[in-house]
Amino acid sequence: MKLSLEGRTVLITGAAGFIGANLAERLLKDRAGVRVIGIDNMNPYYDVSLKEMRLSRLEKFENFCLIRGSIADPETVGKVFETYAPSVVVNLAAQTGVRYSLTNPDVYIESNLIGFFRILEACRHSLDGGKKGVEHFVYASSSSVYGCNEKVPYSVQDKADSPVSLYAATKKSDEMMAYAYSSLFQIPTTGLRFFTVYGPAGRPDMAYFRFTDKLVRGETIEIFNNGDMYRDFTYIDDTVAGITKVLQAPPSPDAGGTPHKLYNIGNCRPENLLTFVETLERCLMEQGVIDRPGKKTFLPMQAGDVYQTCADMEETERDFGFRPHTGLYEGLSEFVKWYRGYRGKETTP
Repeated sequence: MKLSLEGRTVLITGAAGFIGANLAERLLKDRAGVRVIGIDNMNPYYDVSLKEMRLSRLEKFENFCLIRGSIADPETVGKVFETYAPSVVVNLAAQTGVRYSLTNPDVYIESNLIGFFRILEACRHSLDGGKKGVEHFVYASSSSVYGCNEKVPYSVQDKADSPVSLYAATKKSDEMMAYAYSSLFQIPTTGLRFFTVYGPAGRPDMAYFRFTDKLVRGETIEIFNNGDMYRDFTYIDDTVAGITKVLQAPPSPDAGGTPHKLYNIGNCRPENLLTFVETLERCLMEQGVIDRPGKKTFLPMQAGDVYQTCADMEETERDFGFRPHTGLYEGLSEFVKWYRGYRGKETTP
């Protein structure tokens, strides 16, 4: 079934986040008459000014509205659904980060489990009394659910029941809860397993952003597992293009009658960590942000990390005709161009 987004109300949780803000902007620019309602609690996990900067781009659109609040608060969520009656819901709000979950587990439970449950309940009750309610619920999962799966590339058909971090466990739990609600209440639901999304105005806790900050300051960057790690990097514009295609195609019921699907959103081109660092340094030097490669120290694998990630995109390509196309050099070049302006004089060698 094709679902037109024109003239509809789309609710995006985590709207000030990296993926959420870019998705909102794409919809507001490209879809006539769409109204985007955002929820974000402006969590200080990283610099809130970056979130405010993203929001400043969205607030130029008259069809955008932001509610500052937590999805774990039932009153906030209930009021948003009652006031705006969204027909499409995209849940991107979550506490992210593998290592942060080792020291701050409570926030993962609040946002990723309780908050996710609140959104599911609101979607369920949007159908009360025979109302049309939510026609498609799309939510963010993560490649982290695959754990230390040695079979690559990772397919959504593979078992994913051995998480190696609390973050991964909460994302797998979200998938299970979503399936149950989809089965019980016939809510068309799609989960997206994202693979290392990067790009301009991205998250400062991500490796490419942290490495860049340290390289600019002349500090030593830490290379874990002695550089013998691989990641499937997915550029933000490709990620948003994939989400947009998925939003317009609510899943049909499976063999058991449940309208729920899972898809990978990745590049299927894992990059070696050392190659990634060398490419980042090259981009920074080409654009005059640094004048030489940085200092490096090599460390063992960290708790919660996995050796490699690689997305099997066969089902995503088959069902949506979608496959990311942005290479690592191109994507990092765009990030560096943005970073140079964002940091201003700090980037002067």
